[in-house]
Amino acid sequence: MTETTQSLRTKIDRAKDLQSVVRTMKALAASNIGQYEKSVSALSDYYHTVELGLGLCFRKIALMPALQEGKAQKNTRLIGAVVFGSDQGLVGQFNDIITDYAVKELKTLPGKAQVWAVGELVYSRLADEGLPLIGLYNVPNSVKAITPLIAQILVENEKLRSQDEDAELHLYYNRHKTRVTYEPVSQRLLPFDETWRDDLTKLSWPTKNLLPEVMGNITETLRALIHEYLFVSLFRACAESLASENSSRLAAMQRADKNINELLNNLSGEYYRVRQSGIDEELFEVISGFEALSRARSSRR
Repeated sequence: MTETTQSLRTKIDRAKDLQSVVRTMKALAASNIGQYEKSVSALSDYYHTVELGLGLCFRKIALMPALQEGKAQKNTRLIGAVVFGSDQGLVGQFNDIITDYAVKELKTLPGKAQVWAVGELVYSRLADEGLPLIGLYNVPNSVKAITPLIAQILVENEKLRSQDEDAELHLYYNRHKTRVTYEPVSQRLLPFDETWRDDLTKLSWPTKNLLPEVMGNITETLRALIHEYLFVSLFRACAESLASENSSRLAAMQRADKNINELLNNLSGEYYRVRQSGIDEELFEVISGFEALSRARSSRR
């Protein structure tokens, strides 16, 4: 079917409208990456402060019974897993990558897994893989919205540990690398292991003064710091995932923008070809009419 200049002009206008939407989404994704990058950077200092406090407590007291791993490892222990994904599309393989990674990692862990999904799309992918899903959370749409989500996850984790005090807690998320790249990673938060405690006790104090004393009940202080450690770890994982999601969306929009540019070039070329062809036909008809008229006049003479 031969295209007309009108149909081609309509396609060009629609492509330009779509390009405007794509470029708006690119700008939003780039802006979102910036705010989540800043939140991760801001957390770094606080995270290190919490680690210093934990290391100080571990130096001052013997290992607390609640933190010991002297119990025999059980293959039937519960494994809580939080998988961070997305609610919205246009993110390329973002959800597929973290799903495949989480499924592969969970298969290597002994015990009964229970999974919380952050994001409807990753929830669907995890369900397709047959993982036991026990919760679905909406993806935060801003840095401020991360805190309520983390509070909910911590409450659910406490419920899980009330069933099994040795229950593990693992995080699976895409970690932001560059403006448009990321990689899937995992982190085990619970239970704490001996290596983790030893590493904390070896942290050097940032000043040359004597180590500070722990005020009040050291057990309560330790538990408060552990709560902060869990909160900050979850917050950072969520922020990293959100930055990665927007990186993936930015990359997808960049590819879409490039494809639309190529389409516009092709449509514009076709439009001018059809238009020129129409002009040529009109000129040919004018010339043919003039020649016919000239012959008619000559024959009457």
